Amino acid sequence: MSAVLLALGAAASFGAMSVALRRGIGSVGEVPGASLVVLLCGFAATFAAAFVRHDPAAAWKFFLAGLIAPGLSQLLFTAAVAEVGASRSSAAAGAAPLVALAIAFSLLGEPVRAGLVVGGVAIVVGGLLLASERTRPGHLRARGLLYAAGAALCFAVRDSIVRALHAHASPETAAAAAALAGVAVGLLASRRLPTRLEFRAFAPAGFFFAASYIMLFEAYFHGRLSVVSPLDATETLWAVGLAALAFGRSEGLGRRALLGAGAIVLGGIVVGLSSAG
Repeated sequence: MSAVLLALGAAASFGAMSVALRRGIGSVGEVPGASLVVLLCGFAATFAAAFVRHDPAAAWKFFLAGLIAPGLSQLLFTAAVAEVGASRSSAAAGAAPLVALAIAFSLLGEPVRAGLVVGGVAIVVGGLLLASERTRPGHLRARGLLYAAGAALCFAVRDSIVRALHAHASPETAAAAAALAGVAVGLLASRRLPTRLEFRAFAPAGFFFAASYIMLFEAYFHGRLSVVSPLDATETLWAVGLAALAFGRSEGLGRRALLGAGAIVLGGIVVGLSSAG
Protein backbone atom coordinates (compact mmCIF):
# COMPACT_ATOMS: atom_id res chain seq x y z
CA MET A 1 0.00 0.00 0.00
CA SER A 2 1.36 3.45 -0.91
CA ALA A 3 2.30 6.11 1.61
CA VAL A 4 -0.51 8.31 0.28
CA LEU A 5 -3.22 5.70 0.97
CA LEU A 6 -1.71 4.85 4.35
CA ALA A 7 -1.66 8.53 5.35
CA LEU A 8 -5.28 8.98 4.29
CA GLY A 9 -6.27 5.84 6.19
CA ALA A 10 -4.49 7.14 9.28
CA ALA A 11 -6.31 10.46 8.92
CA ALA A 12 -9.72 8.77 8.64
CA SER A 13 -9.03 6.64 11.70
CA PHE A 14 -7.84 9.60 13.78
CA GLY A 15 -10.90 11.60 12.78
CA ALA A 16 -13.10 8.71 13.91
CA MET A 17 -11.09 8.55 17.14
CA SER A 18 -11.85 12.23 17.80
CA VAL A 19 -15.58 11.65 17.46
CA ALA A 20 -15.54 8.47 19.55
CA LEU A 21 -13.57 10.35 22.19
CA ARG A 22 -16.10 13.17 22.22
CA ARG A 23 -18.95 10.69 22.67
CA GLY A 24 -17.15 8.96 25.53
CA ILE A 25 -16.39 12.25 27.30
CA GLY A 26 -20.04 13.19 26.98
CA SER A 27 -21.06 10.06 28.88
CA VAL A 28 -18.22 9.83 31.43
CA GLY A 29 -16.45 13.17 31.48
CA GLU A 30 -13.14 11.97 32.92
CA VAL A 31 -10.32 13.34 30.73
CA PRO A 32 -7.25 11.63 32.34
CA GLY A 33 -9.08 8.30 32.30
CA ALA A 34 -10.04 8.84 28.68
CA SER A 35 -6.46 9.46 27.58
CA LEU A 36 -5.17 6.41 29.44
CA VAL A 37 -7.77 4.04 27.95
CA VAL A 38 -6.99 5.30 24.44
CA LEU A 39 -3.25 4.87 25.00
CA LEU A 40 -3.64 1.40 26.55
CA CYS A 41 -5.74 0.20 23.60
CA GLY A 42 -3.23 1.73 21.22
CA PHE A 43 -0.36 -0.08 22.88
CA ALA A 44 -2.20 -3.42 22.94
CA ALA A 45 -2.92 -3.26 19.21
CA THR A 46 0.52 -2.04 18.15
CA PHE A 47 2.24 -4.59 20.41
CA ALA A 48 0.23 -7.37 18.76
CA ALA A 49 1.13 -6.00 15.31
CA ALA A 50 4.81 -5.97 16.27
CA PHE A 51 4.77 -9.76 16.55
CA VAL A 52 4.25 -9.94 12.78
CA ARG A 53 7.37 -7.91 12.00
CA HIS A 54 9.67 -6.62 14.70
CA ASP A 55 13.09 -5.03 14.97
CA PRO A 56 13.66 -3.89 18.57
CA ALA A 57 17.25 -2.66 18.16
CA ALA A 58 16.35 1.06 18.13
CA ALA A 59 13.00 0.83 19.91
CA TRP A 60 14.25 3.06 22.74
CA LYS A 61 14.58 6.00 20.36
CA PHE A 62 10.93 5.73 19.40
CA PHE A 63 10.02 5.31 23.08
CA LEU A 64 11.60 8.70 23.76
CA ALA A 65 9.68 10.22 20.84
CA GLY A 66 6.50 8.64 22.21
CA LEU A 67 6.80 10.66 25.42
CA ILE A 68 6.00 13.69 23.25
CA ALA A 69 3.42 11.96 21.06
CA PRO A 70 1.27 10.07 21.79
CA GLY A 71 2.14 10.77 25.44
CA LEU A 72 1.80 14.52 25.95
CA SER A 73 -0.09 15.05 22.68
CA GLN A 74 -2.93 12.69 23.63
CA LEU A 75 -3.43 14.41 26.99
CA LEU A 76 -3.60 17.79 25.24
CA PHE A 77 -5.84 16.58 22.44
CA THR A 78 -8.26 14.87 24.81
CA ALA A 79 -8.49 18.05 26.88
CA ALA A 80 -9.14 20.00 23.67
CA VAL A 81 -11.98 17.69 22.65
CA ALA A 82 -13.52 18.09 26.10
CA GLU A 83 -13.36 21.90 25.78
CA VAL A 84 -14.23 22.66 22.14
CA GLY A 85 -15.44 19.40 20.59
CA ALA A 86 -14.05 16.99 18.03
CA SER A 87 -14.32 19.24 14.96
CA ARG A 88 -12.46 22.26 16.25
CA SER A 89 -9.84 20.19 18.07
CA SER A 90 -9.00 18.40 14.83
CA ALA A 91 -9.05 21.72 12.97
CA ALA A 92 -6.55 23.38 15.29
CA ALA A 93 -4.37 20.28 15.28
CA GLY A 94 -4.35 20.56 11.49
CA ALA A 95 -1.65 23.24 11.81
CA ALA A 96 0.91 20.46 12.31
CA PRO A 97 1.80 20.20 8.58
CA LEU A 98 3.23 23.73 8.49
CA VAL A 99 5.72 22.86 11.23
CA ALA A 100 6.39 19.44 9.70
CA LEU A 101 6.96 20.90 6.23
CA ALA A 102 9.39 23.46 7.63
CA ILE A 103 11.35 20.68 9.35
CA ALA A 104 11.23 18.43 6.30
CA PHE A 105 12.60 21.10 3.97
CA SER A 106 15.17 22.65 6.34
CA LEU A 107 16.48 19.72 8.40
CA LEU A 108 15.66 16.49 6.54
CA GLY A 109 16.69 17.75 3.10
CA GLU A 110 13.46 16.75 1.41
CA PRO A 111 12.81 18.34 -2.01
CA VAL A 112 10.73 21.51 -2.02
CA ARG A 113 7.85 21.21 -4.47
CA ALA A 114 5.34 23.95 -5.08
CA GLY A 115 2.42 21.50 -4.92
CA LEU A 116 3.42 20.24 -1.48
CA VAL A 117 3.68 23.78 -0.13
CA VAL A 118 0.38 24.89 -1.70
CA GLY A 119 -1.40 21.75 -0.56
CA GLY A 120 -0.04 22.00 2.98
CA VAL A 121 -1.05 25.66 3.26
CA ALA A 122 -4.55 24.90 1.90
CA ILE A 123 -5.04 22.20 4.53
CA VAL A 124 -3.94 24.50 7.33
CA VAL A 125 -6.10 27.39 6.03
CA GLY A 126 -9.03 25.00 6.00
CA GLY A 127 -8.32 24.09 9.59
CA LEU A 128 -8.15 27.76 10.59
CA LEU A 129 -11.50 28.45 8.93
CA LEU A 130 -13.02 25.67 10.95
CA ALA A 131 -11.45 26.90 14.16
CA SER A 132 -12.60 30.51 13.59
CA GLU A 133 -16.28 29.60 13.05
CA ARG A 134 -18.19 32.31 14.91
CA THR A 135 -21.37 30.39 15.54
CA ARG A 136 -19.93 27.88 18.01
CA PRO A 137 -22.12 27.23 21.06
CA GLY A 138 -21.34 29.26 24.18
CA HIS A 139 -20.36 26.21 26.24
CA LEU A 140 -17.30 25.62 24.06
CA ARG A 141 -14.28 27.32 25.67
CA ALA A 142 -11.57 28.85 23.50
CA ARG A 143 -8.73 27.59 25.70
CA GLY A 144 -9.35 24.20 24.12
CA LEU A 145 -7.85 25.58 20.92
CA LEU A 146 -4.61 26.23 22.83
CA TYR A 147 -4.59 22.60 23.96
CA ALA A 148 -5.11 21.50 20.36
CA ALA A 149 -2.33 23.81 19.13
CA GLY A 150 0.01 22.26 21.68
CA ALA A 151 -0.99 18.82 20.44
CA ALA A 152 -0.26 19.94 16.86
CA LEU A 153 3.27 20.96 17.84
CA CYS A 154 3.78 17.56 19.48
CA PHE A 155 2.49 15.82 16.34
CA ALA A 156 4.92 17.71 14.12
CA VAL A 157 7.91 16.93 16.34
CA ARG A 158 6.93 13.25 16.51
CA ASP A 159 6.46 13.02 12.76
CA SER A 160 9.86 14.54 12.13
CA ILE A 161 11.59 12.15 14.54
CA VAL A 162 9.83 9.08 13.14
CA ARG A 163 10.69 10.01 9.56
CA ALA A 164 14.31 10.77 10.47
CA LEU A 165 14.69 7.38 12.21
CA HIS A 166 12.56 5.32 9.81
CA ALA A 167 15.48 3.15 8.68
CA HIS A 168 16.31 1.97 12.21
CA ALA A 169 13.29 -0.22 13.08
CA SER A 170 10.14 -1.81 11.72
CA PRO A 171 7.09 0.48 11.74
CA GLU A 172 5.16 -1.90 14.01
CA THR A 173 7.95 -1.97 16.61
CA ALA A 174 8.34 1.80 16.41
CA ALA A 175 4.61 2.34 16.89
CA ALA A 176 4.51 -0.07 19.85
CA ALA A 177 7.49 1.63 21.54
CA ALA A 178 5.90 5.06 21.08
CA ALA A 179 2.56 3.80 22.37
CA LEU A 180 4.23 2.28 25.45
CA ALA A 181 5.75 5.67 26.24
CA GLY A 182 2.29 7.17 25.85
CA VAL A 183 0.92 4.71 28.42
CA ALA A 184 3.68 5.74 30.85
CA VAL A 185 2.75 9.42 30.47
CA GLY A 186 -0.95 8.60 30.79
CA LEU A 187 -0.35 6.68 34.02
CA LEU A 188 1.64 9.57 35.46
CA ALA A 189 -1.14 12.00 34.56
CA SER A 190 -4.05 9.94 35.88
CA ARG A 191 -2.21 8.26 38.79
CA ARG A 192 -4.75 5.44 38.75
CA LEU A 193 -6.02 2.68 36.50
CA PRO A 194 -9.12 3.26 34.36
CA THR A 195 -12.48 2.05 35.64
CA ARG A 196 -14.66 -0.46 33.79
CA LEU A 197 -17.02 2.36 32.86
CA GLU A 198 -14.15 4.32 31.31
CA PHE A 199 -12.99 1.27 29.37
CA ARG A 200 -16.46 0.77 27.93
CA ALA A 201 -16.77 4.46 27.06
CA PHE A 202 -13.36 4.99 25.49
CA ALA A 203 -12.28 1.61 24.08
CA PRO A 204 -13.79 2.42 20.63
CA ALA A 205 -11.68 5.59 20.50
CA GLY A 206 -8.66 3.54 21.54
CA PHE A 207 -8.97 1.08 18.70
CA PHE A 208 -9.44 3.86 16.13
CA PHE A 209 -6.33 5.45 17.62
CA ALA A 210 -4.39 2.19 17.26
CA ALA A 211 -5.39 1.81 13.62
CA SER A 212 -4.35 5.39 12.95
CA TYR A 213 -0.94 4.96 14.57
CA ILE A 214 -0.11 1.73 12.76
CA MET A 215 -1.00 3.19 9.36
CA LEU A 216 0.75 6.49 10.11
CA PHE A 217 4.03 4.82 11.06
CA GLU A 218 3.81 2.60 7.98
CA ALA A 219 3.29 5.74 5.88
CA TYR A 220 6.33 7.49 7.36
CA PHE A 221 8.47 4.42 6.76
CA HIS A 222 7.52 4.49 3.05
CA GLY A 223 6.98 8.16 2.23
CA ARG A 224 8.47 11.60 2.80
CA LEU A 225 7.46 13.80 5.73
CA SER A 226 6.44 16.57 3.34
CA VAL A 227 3.91 14.21 1.72
CA VAL A 228 2.56 12.23 4.67
CA SER A 229 2.05 15.05 7.19
CA PRO A 230 -0.26 17.22 5.02
CA LEU A 231 -2.32 14.18 4.04
CA ASP A 232 -2.59 13.09 7.64
CA ALA A 233 -4.00 16.54 8.44
CA THR A 234 -7.11 15.68 6.41
CA GLU A 235 -8.31 14.02 9.61
CA THR A 236 -10.02 17.38 10.17
CA LEU A 237 -12.39 16.63 7.31
CA TRP A 238 -13.22 13.20 8.72
CA ALA A 239 -13.77 14.62 12.20
CA VAL A 240 -16.08 17.35 10.89
CA GLY A 241 -18.13 14.98 8.77
CA LEU A 242 -18.44 12.27 11.40
CA ALA A 243 -19.15 14.80 14.16
CA ALA A 244 -21.95 16.32 12.07
CA LEU A 245 -23.49 12.86 11.68
CA ALA A 246 -23.02 11.92 15.33
CA PHE A 247 -23.82 15.18 17.12
CA GLY A 248 -25.74 17.33 14.64
CA ARG A 249 -25.88 21.01 15.61
CA SER A 250 -24.24 20.59 18.99
CA GLU A 251 -20.81 21.16 17.41
CA GLY A 252 -22.02 24.51 16.04
CA LEU A 253 -20.74 24.11 12.47
CA GLY A 254 -21.67 26.67 9.82
CA ARG A 255 -20.56 28.14 6.49
CA ARG A 256 -16.92 28.55 7.48
CA ALA A 257 -16.83 24.90 8.48
CA LEU A 258 -17.92 23.89 5.00
CA LEU A 259 -15.37 26.21 3.37
CA GLY A 260 -12.68 24.84 5.65
CA ALA A 261 -13.56 21.26 4.81
CA GLY A 262 -13.41 22.11 1.11
CA ALA A 263 -9.96 23.67 1.49
CA ILE A 264 -8.74 20.56 3.29
CA VAL A 265 -10.02 18.27 0.54
CA LEU A 266 -8.39 20.46 -2.12
CA GLY A 267 -5.11 20.51 -0.22
CA GLY A 268 -5.13 16.74 0.11
CA ILE A 269 -5.70 16.30 -3.62
CA VAL A 270 -2.87 18.72 -4.45
CA VAL A 271 -0.45 16.92 -2.11
CA GLY A 272 -1.42 13.55 -3.51
CA LEU A 273 -0.89 14.68 -7.10
CA SER A 274 2.42 16.35 -6.22
CA SER A 275 3.72 13.23 -4.51
CA ALA A 276 2.89 11.15 -7.56
CA GLY A 277 4.82 13.49 -9.83
